[in-house]
Amino acid sequence: MLQYLGLKSINGSLVILDGVSEASFEEMVEFILEDGSRRTGRIVQIEGSRVLIQVFEGAHGISLTNTRTRLLGHPVEIPLSPELLGRTFNGAGKPLDGLGEVYAKERADINGRPLNPVTRVYPRNYIQTGLSGIDGLSTLIRGQKLPIFSGAGLQHNRMAAQIVRQARLAEAGSDAANGERFGIVFAAMGVKNDVADYFRRAFEAAEVMQRAVMFLNLSNDPIIERILTPRCALTVAEYLAFELDMHILVILTDLTSYCEALREFASSKGEIPGRKGFPGYLYSDLASLYERAGIVEGRKGSITQLPILTMPNDDITHPIPDLTGYITEGQIVLDRYLDNTGIYPPISVLPSLSRLMKDGIGEGFTREDHAPLANQLFASYARVQDVRALASVIGEEELMEHDRLYIEFGKAFEKRYLSQSFHDNRAILQTLDLGWEILSLLPREDLDRIDDAMLAKYYPGSKS
Repeated sequence: MLQYLGLKSINGSLVILDGVSEASFEEMVEFILEDGSRRTGRIVQIEGSRVLIQVFEGAHGISLTNTRTRLLGHPVEIPLSPELLGRTFNGAGKPLDGLGEVYAKERADINGRPLNPVTRVYPRNYIQTGLSGIDGLSTLIRGQKLPIFSGAGLQHNRMAAQIVRQARLAEAGSDAANGERFGIVFAAMGVKNDVADYFRRAFEAAEVMQRAVMFLNLSNDPIIERILTPRCALTVAEYLAFELDMHILVILTDLTSYCEALREFASSKGEIPGRKGFPGYLYSDLASLYERAGIVEGRKGSITQLPILTMPNDDITHPIPDLTGYITEGQIVLDRYLDNTGIYPPISVLPSLSRLMKDGIGEGFTREDHAPLANQLFASYARVQDVRALASVIGEEELMEHDRLYIEFGKAFEKRYLSQSFHDNRAILQTLDLGWEILSLLPREDLDRIDDAMLAKYYPGSKS
């Protein structure tokens, strides 16, 4: 195999090599150093016979004159096997759990394979997270991509760990109901050591590792590894879903760290920056991740994505959440005010949305009253915000009696419906029944989003 001796130049973790023929974009490269040690990289730019190579382990200690370079003839690949379940890897797919290398049944390009849009199946049915704020109001549908918009310091890590522990398929009477065909692929990017240890301990304590695959990229790991992490995780998810017929929930946290690594990488290559310094192709890059969720015709499995990103300065118009909102099917927004008042999970109901919710709930999926109940809770809580705004001007004691009912409804909704403990795993019927209980604080004539027949059947006190 052809080897090249010497390098043109080194700039940070980027290496330039001249006189290279028949190189391919994103091809893997191996460097053999003077002391015999080896490092890996990938080609990220080609200009004629000159190639730009990103070194995964960094270029420290690499000699310009005595380093031998070998092109490996394939892109970044990850070994795939049923043995992946229960394993922990770093961001580049190398084992971290001390159990040795994965015996590969096959290897796959981490960039995935093109998917014919015609073969996509419309998402139906839901995944139960055990959190009322999601299950009742912004239901996660199997095959959907539904991001969580958080902020620095909010409890999204705790929420992610709880969802991993509690998430399950909700298809009564099938193998999926007891989790036999359900799995989790969890990828953390740019996290500190204590956060990585928290996730490890949380998963082990919840005894979910036997159906989970974990990728951990630490904040002191190379940024190129951070760019590979979500692609490695999604490649594993595609194998488990479309080859082993499992229903996979992919949780990616924190996409902001990924985007910042992409910005740093683009800057080091000298690319022209776009909004906030991010590369102009940020939209298409994020789409290449998010669009790997879904259900494929003829395959029994599915991939559902729950990416988590922190909004810089809680700005939902920042390029990362802004572009994410264009690609995904809704969002779940966390609220700092609710978090400060002790509400967990601090889900902000009004800006949260699941666009596919209507097709995976109701009779045959959850219960016939789910959709009108959710609509009424939304409408009533929106009225609460108006009354609170009025109370901030004239004082709560000056409100009319009818408006005070909405103040009480708002407090009960936040403290009893939205708020629940870390170990509180609510079934969907519990969530729906609790919603009716909270609505009973309001006069029946105010519930104009629910028809009379549904009110007669479910509104507390109607049956008596």
